[in-house]
Amino acid sequence: FGAIAFILWVGGHDVLAGELSAGQLSAFVFYAAIVAGSVGALSEVWGDLQRATGATERLLEILSTRPAIQAPAQARALPEPARGAIDFERVSFRYPSRPDTPALDDFNLRVAPGETVALVGPSGAGKSTVFQLLLRFYDPESGVIRIDGLPLTEADPLALRRRMALVSQEAVIFAASVADNVRYARPDASPAEVHAACAAAFADEFIARLPEGYETDLGERGVRLSGGQRQRIAIARAILADRPILLLDEATSALDAESERMVQTALEGLMRGRTTLVIAHRLATVQQADRIVVLDGGRVVQQGRHADLISAGGLYARLARLQFAA
Repeated sequence: FGAIAFILWVGGHDVLAGELSAGQLSAFVFYAAIVAGSVGALSEVWGDLQRATGATERLLEILSTRPAIQAPAQARALPEPARGAIDFERVSFRYPSRPDTPALDDFNLRVAPGETVALVGPSGAGKSTVFQLLLRFYDPESGVIRIDGLPLTEADPLALRRRMALVSQEAVIFAASVADNVRYARPDASPAEVHAACAAAFADEFIARLPEGYETDLGERGVRLSGGQRQRIAIARAILADRPILLLDEATSALDAESERMVQTALEGLMRGRTTLVIAHRLATVQQADRIVVLDGGRVVQQGRHADLISAGGLYARLARLQFAA
């Protein structure tokens, strides 16, 4: 605008003095508008370049960050055949975001191959932390965690995670077909193996009703499925993976009674013959576990069968009384 005003001021005097025609003045005003707009655009581009430079520096910092969890230089192979034995020995851990609060404190737990162990306790007792450490998303501050006798820090994290199958509270469903979602656990699985896994998870009955069956696209985050159907897809994925250790993190807590019954039936088949760790707030779902471990404040405060813990009193009996009375 300053450039146009300047051209009009100077050109106006020249037109009045007879040194410039009105047409020539119009042409100069037009040129001034083009030049001024171009300079303004260049200033915007310069601002974008400055922002891009700052963002690039941050991206390079992130890319150069080395993860705290890395495979050792001489990683030891996990024992074969896999048995699924789990051992937490005097494990203590604090989250980096909460350095003053121990998530686990002198925690001990031994799970025999093929045993089903339920972890129960109030929120913040350390149940999810057990899974986080077992999957080696973090390393404990002290103590040792072993799978089949091998400390986790001596194994390749990728090989370690291939020993476990996880069914979480919120099933992860990709924007892909049913078959591709199930086959994510084992990409080389044949269609017959995918169908068998879905049948074992009681998922084939609703898959058959989908428009294109196993080739139906499930949409982002599985929007075309109900909560129970998404859970059964996740269970089929775990069945297809066929891992010796099964981790169930509140797999039925968000379901209605009918969906929970279907999912629970599928889980019973999946748990058979595998070492299973179950996190549950709803005690009715873990009454048949081989052993119930009660956590509070990052420590094991009770363990045993459901009936024994009820008769012994304590934290588990109080939680059970509150839930079953309600």
